[in-house]
Amino acid sequence: MKDENVLIPPAMKIRQTIQESMTNTLPEKEFNPEDVDVVEVNIELTNLGKNFHNYRILNLCDIHLGQWINPEYLEDLIDYVNTLNYDLATLTGDYVSYVIDGYDASLEKSFKKLKSEDGKFGVLGNHDHWLGADKIRNIFKNSDIYDLSNDAVTLIRKNEKLNLAGVDSYTVCADNLDKVLPKLEKDAPTILLAHEPDFAQQSFQTGKIDLQISGHSHGGQFIIPKFETTPFRGKKSIKYPVGLYELGNMFQYTSKGLGTNSFRIRVNCKPEITIITLKSKIRQKIEIE
Repeated sequence: MKDENVLIPPAMKIRQTIQESMTNTLPEKEFNPEDVDVVEVNIELTNLGKNFHNYRILNLCDIHLGQWINPEYLEDLIDYVNTLNYDLATLTGDYVSYVIDGYDASLEKSFKKLKSEDGKFGVLGNHDHWLGADKIRNIFKNSDIYDLSNDAVTLIRKNEKLNLAGVDSYTVCADNLDKVLPKLEKDAPTILLAHEPDFAQQSFQTGKIDLQISGHSHGGQFIIPKFETTPFRGKKSIKYPVGLYELGNMFQYTSKGLGTNSFRIRVNCKPEITIITLKSKIRQKIEIE
C-alpha cells in the first residue's frame, strides 16, 4: 500500500520498466570490498560527554535494492559490514527504487542480519514513500530497526546523554521537526537522521542540532577529480551534495550512498559505507602522584 497523500512521480512506470530491463539484461553486480569506500569521519561535538568519546556510528543509505544492488550483493555487503568496528547502526533512506515486490523479503533478511551493539535506527526516503512506507516500516519492525521518523531517543552512558533523532522524508513533505524538538534532552548533543541533505537549512535554524547525517544525492554518481564535489545535484541535495559541511556550530554529512538511481553507473564515486566517530571536547584529568 502506497501513501495515499504522496505525489507519485509521473515517470514512475517508465522508470519501473527501465529498472526491470536492467535487471533482466545486465550482468549481476557482485560485492567486492575493494569496490566500496569505507569512509571514516571524525566529528567533535560540543557538550559530548567523555563516555561518548570515540563513539562510532555506522551509516548505510540509498541501497536502492534492485538496480545497482541485487539481493545477493546486499547480503554479502551486510556480512562485510558486520566485521567492521562500530557501536550503533543508522539507516537514512531509499532502500528500494521503483520496484518493491520481490525485493521486500530480501531487504528484510539482510536488515535482520545487520548487527549493532547499541541498536539499529532508521528513517525513510522519498522512494520508500513512493513504493509504500507501510511496507518499509513493517520491514523495520521485523528487523528490530527503530523507526526514528519524526522521533527521538536518548542514549545514555554512565549518566551522560546523547540525543539521536530523525525526520521523515523532506521530499514528500513528511518531515515534522516540531514533533522531534520537544523530545530532545536539554544540554545533550543531538544527531539528526534526515534523508535529504538540504534539510540542514531547517535543522540548523533550530540551534538544537549538532550533526545531521543524510544521503539522497548518491554523490551525483559522478565526482569531479581533485574538487571532491559533483556537478549533478538533484532536488533537496543542491547545497550539500557530498561530504562534510559546517553550518555555524552544526555539521552536515552527506554520504555517497550504496546504490544508484535510474542508471547503473558511478564515475569516481564509489559506493560508500560511512563510520562517524564522535569526539568529545572534554579532557579527562589524570592525577600524577
